[in-house]
Amino acid sequence: MSSSNTAAGGGSVIYGLGIFGGIIYYWQVADGFWEHVGSIFQGLVWPAFMVYEGFSALGA
Repeated sequence: MSSSNTAAGGGSVIYGLGIFGGIIYYWQVADGFWEHVGSIFQGLVWPAFMVYEGFSALGA
Protein backbone atom coordinates (compact mmCIF):
# COMPACT_ATOMS: atom_id res chain seq x y z
CA MET A 1 0.00 0.00 0.00
CA SER A 2 1.48 3.23 -1.16
CA SER A 3 0.04 6.59 -0.32
CA SER A 4 0.94 9.86 -1.93
CA ASN A 5 0.70 13.13 -0.01
CA THR A 6 2.19 15.37 -2.66
CA ALA A 7 -0.71 17.85 -2.69
CA ALA A 8 -1.18 17.91 1.08
CA GLY A 9 1.23 20.79 1.69
CA GLY A 10 0.00 23.16 -1.02
CA GLY A 11 -2.19 25.24 1.28
CA SER A 12 0.62 25.65 3.78
CA VAL A 13 2.81 27.34 1.20
CA ILE A 14 0.06 29.78 0.23
CA TYR A 15 -0.69 30.51 3.88
CA GLY A 16 3.01 31.03 4.59
CA LEU A 17 3.35 33.48 1.72
CA GLY A 18 0.31 35.37 3.03
CA ILE A 19 1.87 35.61 6.50
CA PHE A 20 5.18 36.75 5.03
CA GLY A 21 3.44 39.33 2.84
CA GLY A 22 1.44 40.59 5.82
CA ILE A 23 4.60 41.10 7.85
CA ILE A 24 6.23 43.00 4.99
CA TYR A 25 3.16 45.20 4.52
CA TYR A 26 2.79 46.08 8.20
CA TRP A 27 6.57 46.61 8.50
CA GLN A 28 6.49 49.19 5.69
CA VAL A 29 3.69 51.23 7.24
CA ALA A 30 5.18 51.18 10.77
CA ASP A 31 6.89 54.34 12.04
CA GLY A 32 8.60 53.62 15.37
CA PHE A 33 10.39 50.75 17.05
CA TRP A 34 7.35 49.38 18.87
CA GLU A 35 5.23 49.64 15.73
CA HIS A 36 7.81 47.49 13.95
CA VAL A 37 7.64 44.96 16.78
CA GLY A 38 3.83 45.03 16.56
CA SER A 39 3.97 44.62 12.80
CA ILE A 40 5.38 41.11 13.24
CA PHE A 41 2.40 40.19 15.44
CA GLN A 42 -0.06 41.81 13.04
CA GLY A 43 1.48 39.94 10.13
CA LEU A 44 1.00 36.63 11.93
CA VAL A 45 -2.65 37.15 12.88
CA TRP A 46 -4.10 39.20 9.99
CA PRO A 47 -6.00 36.20 8.53
CA ALA A 48 -7.97 35.88 11.77
CA PHE A 49 -9.02 39.53 11.62
CA MET A 50 -9.99 39.15 7.97
CA VAL A 51 -12.24 36.17 8.73
CA TYR A 52 -13.78 37.99 11.71
CA GLU A 53 -14.58 41.07 9.62
CA GLY A 54 -16.01 38.87 6.86
CA PHE A 55 -18.34 37.09 9.24
CA SER A 56 -19.32 40.40 10.83
CA ALA A 57 -20.27 41.76 7.41
CA LEU A 58 -22.38 38.68 6.66
CA GLY A 59 -24.16 38.83 10.02
CA ALA A 60 -24.94 42.53 9.94
